[in-house]
Amino acid sequence: LQVYCSEDLGAFYLDVLKDRLYTTAPKSLARRSAQTALWHLTQAMLRWMAPFLSFTAEEAWTVFSPGSASGTIFTETFWDFGGQAAQGLKARVSGASEAEQALLARWARIREIRDAVNKEIEAVRTAGGVGSSLQANVTVHAGPADRALLDSLGQDLKFVFITSAARVAPLAEGDALRVEVMPSTSVKCERCWHWRDDVGQDEAHPTICGRCVSNLHGAGEVRQIA
Repeated sequence: LQVYCSEDLGAFYLDVLKDRLYTTAPKSLARRSAQTALWHLTQAMLRWMAPFLSFTAEEAWTVFSPGSASGTIFTETFWDFGGQAAQGLKARVSGASEAEQALLARWARIREIRDAVNKEIEAVRTAGGVGSSLQANVTVHAGPADRALLDSLGQDLKFVFITSAARVAPLAEGDALRVEVMPSTSVKCERCWHWRDDVGQDEAHPTICGRCVSNLHGAGEVRQIA
């Protein structure tokens, strides 16, 4: 559980999720779906930790489920995520299904590439080229399989990498995956902190980008993956 919290959640999922929680419209599908996922995760994790972090779980339970009939977490059973998630849990009792294995392998590879991207960004940051990952424009030179994998993320690739721009380029045959990091020449949005060319294009909001203008005053952006 500790590894899950620090690696899967803290170092990846929650890191990526912050942008849509902070910048999309309060009632948008992007933000509400993220909150729903976090609510399910919290309900499950409190039950997982209750046997060995008893006081912590019980105290948190009074905050997250104040209307429970018993008033204590120790009469609860493990959380049922419902639907396909429940079927997946049953499948894992006897081993992951092919679909689950493919999904796990897909995101394991994405995270490996993300680690390579972070390593290159850190090198540029240490040299004084960028102040943070959001100031970086990233190009990943990858082979056909990795290109197809990254292209499947569409415009959300930059959110997975936590950069202001990200693109995928072909790799010469026989070469290993390579990451190119360039400092952005755009302007930093004071709201979402992304460096974008459309900052100030709306005269009524000269210090924020078009994405933030849309999220605040328009239809809002569509988020599919991250």
